[in-house]
Amino acid sequence: MKKLIGGAAFLAGLAVLVIVATALATPGSGATFTALAPVAQFGEINSKAKIGGWESEIVTKGASDLHVTQIALTPGGHGGWHSHPGPTFVLVKSGTATFYEGNDASCTPRVLPAGSGHFERTGDAHIVRNEGTEALVFVVVHLIPAGATRRTDEPDPGNCASRAVGRARSR
Repeated sequence: MKKLIGGAAFLAGLAVLVIVATALATPGSGATFTALAPVAQFGEINSKAKIGGWESEIVTKGASDLHVTQIALTPGGHGGWHSHPGPTFVLVKSGTATFYEGNDASCTPRVLPAGSGHFERTGDAHIVRNEGTEALVFVVVHLIPAGATRRTDEPDPGNCASRAVGRARSR
């Protein structure tokens, strides 16, 4: 009986955490998403390369999905605070992207003009904003576990109250 009560209490606590996390999430605004290719599935990957002083290594266990998506943000638009379950490459096609990292206590913007690239590490909370006056268009390439959701909404980390988050809340 004690195990049943303990299990029920655990499940109730988990439900409260899910509800609170959902309430604290910061959804995006002014974004349009377009898949540029069908989702490609890969088996395990074990690839190493070395050319001169450059080296690369990609190792996965289990199947992976590769998503290639174009995202357009209107001026003042943002992606909301979020993270990804795998490595993500960002290529800015037009406009200027401004990234803020959830683990950066100083909330330093990383400003990327057209032609720039950005790498997002697995699980790092971040927000991208269009703080310019023209549309921002960028392409995102995600390598994630097969069947996983590409994006997890994250709560506002509280480090950018007067910068990205303040503007995101005012829209």
